[in-house]
Amino acid sequence: MARKPATKSSRTSSKSTAKRRKSSADAKPDYSNYDADQLREFYRDMLEIRRFEEKAGQMYGMGLIGGFCHLYIGQEAVVVGMQAALNEQDSVITTYRDHGHMLACGMNPNGVMAELTGREGGYSRGKGGSMHMFSKEKNFYGGHGIVGANLPLGTGIAFAHKYKGDGGVCLTYFGDGAANQGQVYESFNMAALWDLPVIYIIENNRYGMGTSIERASSSDNFVVRGEAFGIKGMQVDGMDVVKVNEAAIEALEYVRAGKGPYVLEMQTYRYRGHSMSDPAKYRTKDEVQKMRTEKDPIESLKETLISLGQSDEESLKAMDKEVRERVNTAADFAQESPEPDPSELYTDILVEA
Repeated sequence: MARKPATKSSRTSSKSTAKRRKSSADAKPDYSNYDADQLREFYRDMLEIRRFEEKAGQMYGMGLIGGFCHLYIGQEAVVVGMQAALNEQDSVITTYRDHGHMLACGMNPNGVMAELTGREGGYSRGKGGSMHMFSKEKNFYGGHGIVGANLPLGTGIAFAHKYKGDGGVCLTYFGDGAANQGQVYESFNMAALWDLPVIYIIENNRYGMGTSIERASSSDNFVVRGEAFGIKGMQVDGMDVVKVNEAAIEALEYVRAGKGPYVLEMQTYRYRGHSMSDPAKYRTKDEVQKMRTEKDPIESLKETLISLGQSDEESLKAMDKEVRERVNTAADFAQESPEPDPSELYTDILVEA
């Protein structure tokens, strides 16, 4: 993939930053930088997350998944576009709407689904459930249930990258609801002070649990929150995977150059409720349907692939069939995997250093 160079200025003024935010959110993506295989891979990865989450929702309804379960349906373009730009040494940490992040990190759907159902074959051996899965192999550090609590952790992981000099960057995801937490700004301050290699990604889906951002935030322009600390930022159309990937490449090049942290506000949308127990009566069906019809990231890319002559309806249907089979295999694996032995209660609770 051809990558555009990062901008040369490290700290921009509020005026120039605002101009960049508008252009990055409104500009059309440049598909000439991507070949057919890359676009098809984006499509497949988003489709796998969508089908996985639909299956997880079904299994929750059947009583096979307990506790809380927050689905990522509608927001697939954010994590797919971001993860596609990472290097092997980079790391990821997120909150509880995390199944899509795990799959985009390359974690096996079998292990993710087994963890959702509390089985031995899960990534946390059945003890973490939906919100608390980890994979050291994939540099995925959770899945965290406390709102905003992953921000200091992600900042610490970025500090470790800098201390070890391994060239890694930590992607730290959080939502618009968490953006009002005080620990967010403590993290911003430390990251800016020490020029830490971290990208803070605000997945602004416009609703913190059941409260719209208009009712919970004095300003719904979250990317400016970093400006008080001299942190550069960009507002991005999070429903377009190519726009997300372009922004990810630019932000990563900036951070890898040693210029400090970066904030990306992804304007996205979730189609389901906050969790499976949320009927989402705080918004209209027309609002949700409008987003599905006009901005769905998967359908939009499908139309693009076909219009560019890089794919056709039949091949994309075949891809969908393959993805569904993979997800069904994960569901079967989860149900066939045994429940954890009671002795697992005493593992992973203490590290002897």
